[in-house]
Amino acid sequence: MNKKDAKEFKKKLVDLRGKVTDDMRQIGEGSLKKSQRDASGDLSAYTFHMADVASDSFERELSWDRASVEQKVLFHIDDALKRIEEGVYGKCESCQKKISKERLKAIPYAKLCRVCKEKREQDL
Repeated sequence: MNKKDAKEFKKKLVDLRGKVTDDMRQIGEGSLKKSQRDASGDLSAYTFHMADVASDSFERELSWDRASVEQKVLFHIDDALKRIEEGVYGKCESCQKKISKERLKAIPYAKLCRVCKEKREQDL
């Protein structure tokens, strides 16, 4: 990959990293930091209704799942930035062929070319 393309993809990855980090911050400021009482808006000392507790628990679980996915994306982005610095970005980790620019534009942290990714998914 030439230096111009590497610089362009590095900028795209850094921008994406900022967006994902902001998303994670919003998740954290949202339902994950609130107590169950705060989330429900109930200020009384009475117990919660079971349906409200279940809904709040479900929302918290969804937030945790989303935060987990975002954390994995951050890991992949950081790994891609490291590959740029090492000069191996854009090379398939499996077959060592170039990953198409179209694929990298769609998924800038891709480690595998389309063919190897499809093979890996079929094996699962």
